[in-house]
Amino acid sequence: MVVQDSAAIYLKNMVTQYWPDREPPPGEAVFPFNIHENDRQQIRDNIVEGIIRSPDLVRVQLTMCLRAIIKYDFPGHWPAVVDKIDYYLQSQSSGSWLGSLLCLYQLVKTYEYKKAEEREPLIAAMQIFLPRIQQQIMQLLPDSSHYSVLLQKQILKIFYALVQYALPLQLVNNQTMTAWMEIFRTIIDRTVPPETLQIDEDDRPELVWWKCKKWALHIVARLFERYGSPGNVTKEYFEFSEFFLKTYAVGIQQVLLKILDQYRQKEYVAPRVLQQAFNYLNQGIVHSVTWKQMKPHIQNISEDVIFSVMCYKDEDEELWQEDPYEYIRMKFDIFEDYASPTTAAQTLLYTAAKKRKEVLPKMMAFCYQILTDPNFDPRKKDGALHVIGSLADILLKKSLFKDQMELLLQNHVFPLLLSNLGYLRARSCWVLHAFSSLKFHNELNLRNAVELAKKSLIEDKEMPVKVEAALALQSLISNQTQAKEYMKPHVRPIMQELLHIVRETENDDVTNVIQKMICEYSQEVASIAVDMTQHLAEIFGKVLQSDEYEEIEDKTVMAMGILHTIDTILTVVEDHKEVTQQLENICLRIIDLVLQKHVIEFYEEILSLAYSLTCHGISPQMWQLLGILYEVFQQDCFEYFTDMMPLLHNYVTIDTDTLLSNPKHLEILFTMCRKVLCGDAGEDAECHAAKLLEVIILQCKGKGIDQVIHVWKSLMFYQLNQPGSPDYFLFLAIMSNVMNICMQTFVWTCFHFFWHVSTSGNSLFNHLRTCHTVSPRQLHHFPVLSAGSESSSLYPHQLSLCLLATAILVGVK
Repeated sequence: MVVQDSAAIYLKNMVTQYWPDREPPPGEAVFPFNIHENDRQQIRDNIVEGIIRSPDLVRVQLTMCLRAIIKYDFPGHWPAVVDKIDYYLQSQSSGSWLGSLLCLYQLVKTYEYKKAEEREPLIAAMQIFLPRIQQQIMQLLPDSSHYSVLLQKQILKIFYALVQYALPLQLVNNQTMTAWMEIFRTIIDRTVPPETLQIDEDDRPELVWWKCKKWALHIVARLFERYGSPGNVTKEYFEFSEFFLKTYAVGIQQVLLKILDQYRQKEYVAPRVLQQAFNYLNQGIVHSVTWKQMKPHIQNISEDVIFSVMCYKDEDEELWQEDPYEYIRMKFDIFEDYASPTTAAQTLLYTAAKKRKEVLPKMMAFCYQILTDPNFDPRKKDGALHVIGSLADILLKKSLFKDQMELLLQNHVFPLLLSNLGYLRARSCWVLHAFSSLKFHNELNLRNAVELAKKSLIEDKEMPVKVEAALALQSLISNQTQAKEYMKPHVRPIMQELLHIVRETENDDVTNVIQKMICEYSQEVASIAVDMTQHLAEIFGKVLQSDEYEEIEDKTVMAMGILHTIDTILTVVEDHKEVTQQLENICLRIIDLVLQKHVIEFYEEILSLAYSLTCHGISPQMWQLLGILYEVFQQDCFEYFTDMMPLLHNYVTIDTDTLLSNPKHLEILFTMCRKVLCGDAGEDAECHAAKLLEVIILQCKGKGIDQVIHVWKSLMFYQLNQPGSPDYFLFLAIMSNVMNICMQTFVWTCFHFFWHVSTSGNSLFNHLRTCHTVSPRQLHHFPVLSAGSESSSLYPHQLSLCLLATAILVGVK
């Protein structure tokens, strides 16, 4: 079995990398390796059977192979895959159904996100398959065995991939959709086998019966959201949306209300099923036909279901106690939010409170009752604060409530910031954050809010509380002018604590807090900039060198945030030369680490750091960096030249004398520009290269660069001679895109400058005459046309250079 797994993985890697034909790189004659057509045909002939007959672990690898093959070969080289899948789907042996459905799923997934006009091969295939799988799932519905439900789930996944981005109306007419909607309703409504309750609750969501329900709900929620909600659909779905709302929406909603009632009665409902039910009901809030059905139940849903979901739970407490850092990661992970029933419940409540006027007063009365009764369960108090904070945007706009919010903070939130329960302190900080834009009438309340947030940040022992306090404090400072003044004397301990939190949690939200605080307190930060940058550099190094760095995307985001924060510090202290000099050594260590480890996703950020360090002067260490960047350019060539351009511009304009003192410097810059202009770098990079050459010529005129003129002149003529057409001069003169404006600027700069340094103007003219087959009339007409072209009229600098070049050529004649 181990050998089979290894062979399947090897085959997958070979197919994904070497299946398509590939051309040799420019300038090379040897074709790169790819799988031979004879071998490809053999794989095509057998892979569907391999997927059907293989064990699960091998099957996973083979389905990935099939996806790659379909991507490159269907329909052109392999139209027969449709017939082969269809053959096994029609088989009397149900053992072949799962494998063939997995093959069909790969076909549909390949076209899932393509535009409608690019999906024609899929639509043609689904004309055959869609009726087939509909008939199959209808036959399977009465059977609730594990294998039957597994097949049903796979059919639902195929349908979802087919419709989630674009609804193929030519496949799904009203009659067909009615049959499918009845299938979805039946699956959502059917009872999960009671023996599943014996499984541990943490493992139940992975059971196939709950997964099947989840996919059915996923489909109906997506259909309602994207195609079935009149007023929110594109014109091609307008008729369908009216039909969906009138025919299906209420019937499906009735089943979902039943699921919520089961949850209310403490029956188990899988979290993703609950989440998708909330998502569907959220769409129904805004339509009168579905709201009419929902309205009698909305108070019970709000108080018994939504509120219950938004309260602090046993699993939250367990995670807080066992791994508070993982608790923080979970609470701030947007991908967790996407699948979270808590977030979906919060969204449903917000929509109901915003769109239906009777919801908000009743829910607020319910929450006030909990907060004012000292005997209520503290977890319910957390839920009440969660509800109120979620509705903050609405409450601050409603005249009935906005004047009460300051009193609510004073009487119910401030005391809970001193609670002995960490989760209540964290929730209270979160509420302060939500109401940070509140207009305080009593200045003492604002001062208390800021002081309590600061105290929670600096003195609290629980890390989740510190993180919420950091966000609350920064938001109060940004929204309240007085709060900013209150905290001025405490900037140093606040920043030190923020750095400690980032070091411990590697949380990107707190990194953003630091960045915003630096902008708010630029003067105060200057005095502690070196210590802060040193701390941030240590955190960055720790993240970059950790074993799991490449596996966790959050770490990349956080590390990038650190680099942005350091760049912000450099901007803040740019007028403090002695501070900038100290920061330079720290930043160079960061730059060196990124380049050594070849972490290309940070190249743009480190080049920005280098640019900031060279805006007012360039140290010997920064000149050494130029040689290192040249080596990077040699490896990655054109890809990062555009990002290098601001830094290269500084090397030329900020310290021109040092640039010219070492011939190696000019050679590096010229070689980079030549590679870009003579290669296939793309218009943007070529534009920057031409501009850099122009800047060098203008900046260094009269400073001893005559010895390199012949090299520069050759490059100019190479560029002019590239297209190979006798009419190129005329063509170039009337082009108006940015690349040609920059190239013309470079050419005219060369004309103007080379004329004065050439020993003979006629030699330059003759060189120009012989570099291309062109008539004298075209040659002298070229700059005149450029001067009169629309593009040049937009750029006075180009126009003046063009006229100078024209004058030179007229003089030569």
